[in-house]
Amino acid sequence: MKRGFYTIMTAQFFSSLADNALFVAAIELLRTRGAPEWQSAALVPLFALFYVVLAPFVGAFADARPKGQVMFISNAIKVAGCLLMLAGVHPLLAYTLVGLGAAAYSPAKYGILTELLPPSQLVKANGWIEGLTIASIILGVLLGGQLVSPWISARLLAVDLPGIHHAAEAAIAALVVVYALAAWFNTRIPLTGVTPRPMPKNPLALLPDFWRCNSRLWRDRLGQISLATTTLFWGVSGNLRYIVLAWAGAALGYGTTQASSLVGVVAIGTAVGAVIASMRMRLDQATRVMPLGIAMGLLVILMNFIDNVWLAAPFLVLLGGLGGFLVVPMNALLQHRGHNLMGAGRSIAVQNFNEQACILSLGALYSFSTGMGWSAFAAITAFGVLVAGCMALIALWHRDNQKRHPHELERLLEIARRDDLHG
Repeated sequence: MKRGFYTIMTAQFFSSLADNALFVAAIELLRTRGAPEWQSAALVPLFALFYVVLAPFVGAFADARPKGQVMFISNAIKVAGCLLMLAGVHPLLAYTLVGLGAAAYSPAKYGILTELLPPSQLVKANGWIEGLTIASIILGVLLGGQLVSPWISARLLAVDLPGIHHAAEAAIAALVVVYALAAWFNTRIPLTGVTPRPMPKNPLALLPDFWRCNSRLWRDRLGQISLATTTLFWGVSGNLRYIVLAWAGAALGYGTTQASSLVGVVAIGTAVGAVIASMRMRLDQATRVMPLGIAMGLLVILMNFIDNVWLAAPFLVLLGGLGGFLVVPMNALLQHRGHNLMGAGRSIAVQNFNEQACILSLGALYSFSTGMGWSAFAAITAFGVLVAGCMALIALWHRDNQKRHPHELERLLEIARRDDLHG
């Protein structure tokens, strides 16, 4: 791997670390202020909101300037969201602004991989960056849980910063420093030598281009399957953080600090699955992992029958491992097809639009069911059934493509196989 790749990974690690710790701190802040439970569940879809709304623009923005610069600006927006939270703005609104920063960050983070590395290294690079991202999720949720714990929060509050009165507020103030560290690493990311694509003077002109790119990826016989699979995976994973927190409270009686450790356990499994997939899978083999998505949905339902932490821990590792092994080859295949069809930044923006729309939709459904009085167990059952059913439909869709368009699929797989072997 080129040296710049490790700088990108380091910057991504600290930014993602702060994102995940902030999620836990924001939940604790809402609970401290006596907010209803549906507002905590709403953090997930609101974080995804700007991914969906700004999807036609952030990809072109990422392609229009050096991607390290884009990542720096994005982290600055996240810092602004934290400061607004500390200034008394409602946590849901401030957290939505943090989501804006994340929406701008993602096309640059993934798009730079296809600019810096050859296709033959994409699966390996995705394995490393997804594994590191998962490691940051593990450490992030643990960090967030510990920052709001009585022992550490007491020491943070002892610093006596103005306007900081509660454990959650002290945690958020500490995370501003982590975002600043990520921003510094963004300034060290090297230029890739790829010529920027200027944004049009009228930003609305990007809308037709975005929808053409979106349609092009959904019409591609491999792009549509990999996009559908990664969309569903991230829809599940994005909401699983809160679902595990809610389930740990209902089934095990855990508070925020204890429950956050179980979210980290899921992430450990995902990291292991991602690394194994990066070593064993090739681009042209990516579609073979689809049955794992059905298994993930069924395992989510089985969570309802676990009430012992010693059984829960290995179970959650398995659940995460299936997801990690599923997403790495599919994500690499999707990046490969998107880069060939429309360019890195635009393809990642299309990917983010679909994935975050799924997170928003599933999160809104979960939040609505919680607001309507459903128990955590009932909401989890409905969530698992929906996921398993959707993944089964995607698998049937691919099987139909194999019957109807065998020559086209073989041609696309041969391109992937050739690029994977020869770069």
